[in-house]
Amino acid sequence: MFGFVVIQFYRPDRTNLPVVQAETLEATTQVSENVAAILKRSCSDCHSNETIYPWYSNISPFSWLLADHIEEGRRELNYSVWNTYSAKKKRHKFEEICEQITSGEMPHNQYLWLHADAQLSEEDKKIVCDWAETEKAKIADLN
Repeated sequence: MFGFVVIQFYRPDRTNLPVVQAETLEATTQVSENVAAILKRSCSDCHSNETIYPWYSNISPFSWLLADHIEEGRRELNYSVWNTYSAKKKRHKFEEICEQITSGEMPHNQYLWLHADAQLSEEDKKIVCDWAETEKAKIADLN
């Protein structure tokens, strides 16, 4: 019990980095309200600088696991810095978005344990994949 109390004093940083609107996904990509709602509900906590930290992020060691997931998620894909990516990287990320959600790898299963509303329906997956394919084609047409 003493160890559990002691580790509560060692918490990861939960500060969201500032969002520069010109660098966001929405700055250069057409995102319908429907797609935006799906991304916000199921992706943004780990894939943006606008994480909403849940109650359990205050409890170690859960806070450490959560911080690790968020750091990894932002490193892989961060909608808040989307416009800093090269055209090639953007096209690749659009491919990965669809691959990850259709395979069931995303949203992460551990996230879904406490965020059941983040579960993607087959319709949600189709909407996001269709959007990603359309936006990817727009980038490809520019080069």
